[in-house]
Amino acid sequence: MHDHVEMRPYSIPQESPGCSLAFSVTEQSRIAEVRRKAVNLARKLGFSEDQTGKTAIVVTEAGTNLLKHARSGELLLDTVQLGQMSGLRIVAIDKGPGMQNVGQCLQDGFSSTGSPGTGLGAMRRLSSQFDIHSLPDQGTVLMACLRPKGGLAKPSAPGFEVAGICLPKPGQSVCGDNWALQPRPNGWAVLVADGLGHGPGAAEASLELRRIFQANPGLDLQDMMQRMQAGLRGTRGAAAAVAEMDRQKREVRFVGLGNISACLLSGSQNRHLVSRYGIVGRRQELSRVYVTPWPEREGGSPPLLVMHSDGLKTGWSLDPYPGLVTRHPALIAGVLYRDYQRDDDLTVVVGRVIE
Repeated sequence: MHDHVEMRPYSIPQESPGCSLAFSVTEQSRIAEVRRKAVNLARKLGFSEDQTGKTAIVVTEAGTNLLKHARSGELLLDTVQLGQMSGLRIVAIDKGPGMQNVGQCLQDGFSSTGSPGTGLGAMRRLSSQFDIHSLPDQGTVLMACLRPKGGLAKPSAPGFEVAGICLPKPGQSVCGDNWALQPRPNGWAVLVADGLGHGPGAAEASLELRRIFQANPGLDLQDMMQRMQAGLRGTRGAAAAVAEMDRQKREVRFVGLGNISACLLSGSQNRHLVSRYGIVGRRQELSRVYVTPWPEREGGSPPLLVMHSDGLKTGWSLDPYPGLVTRHPALIAGVLYRDYQRDDDLTVVVGRVIE
C-alpha cells in the first residue's frame, strides 16, 4: 500500500486562472456550498438553465456518494476547454472502500447501501464526458464534464486530451503554481510553472509565465524561455518547463529550468524529460531544448505525458492501479494527487495522445 497523504483541510479556495477549486466534503452542508459554487461558474460560462440544473444534480450526486460510501472525500471544480466551448469539470476523489464491479455500480437500480441506485447512472447521462476508476480498498476517482449546450465533448486540443490539477499548499488560499495548454500547428504544447515559495509573490510569477506562454502561440521553445526569462525579472522567479508534442515529426521537444518533472509513458517505456538547474527570471540562466522520439504505442495504450511541480512526490507509479492508464487524464491526475501529494503548492498535468 502507498504512504497516503491526508486530504487537504477544508478552506474556501480563491479563484485564479489555471487553478482548481477544491472542497473537502465531510458533511452535507459542504455539498450545498460546492453546488452553489458550481452553479455560479456554470452561469458565468453561459450555461442554459437546463444545463445549469444538470450541473447542480451532478455535483449533488457526486458529493452524496462521497459521504454515503467513503464518509468523506474531495470535490474539485475546473473550467476547461471542450472543443470550441468552455465547460465545467467536476472530479470527486476519495480513499474509501472502492467498487468491486464498476460496470455493475453504473447500472440503474444497483445499490450497495439500499438507496434507489440511480446516482452514478444519472451522472453519466447528464454529462458531456464521464469516466470513473475504482479499486477495492484503494478508493475511487470520478470525473464528469458539462458544456453550455450539452452533447458529447470534443478533445481539449486536436489529437490530445489533457487535464490538470493545480492547488495551493494546505493552509494557503493562493496557489504559487500554474499551467496552460497551447495548440500548435502540428500538435500542442504544455506549460507547468512553479513560483518560488508560496502565496501571492509565487502566484504573481507563475501567472506571468502563463500570460507570456499564452500570448506567444507557436513561438520556438528556446525563444519562449528567453522571453519568460525577461518577463520574470523583477519577480521572485520561478521554475518552469514547456513540452511540445509534434505529431508530424513524431517527437517531443522539451525545455525546462528548475524542479519541474516530466515523463513520457508508453507501456514499458518510461522516458524522463530533463530540466536544467536554474531559476527563470533570476538571471540569464542557460536553457536547452531536448528532443525525444515519440514513444511507440505498447499494449494498446497511447503515449501519456505527465508533468508536475515538486508538490508531487517523484517516486510515483501507475503500476499499482490496474486499468488506470487507459482512463481519462483527469482520473490519472486525481489518483496521483490523492496518493502522492506533498505539503506544497501542487500541479500535476496529464495528457494523452489520441491517434
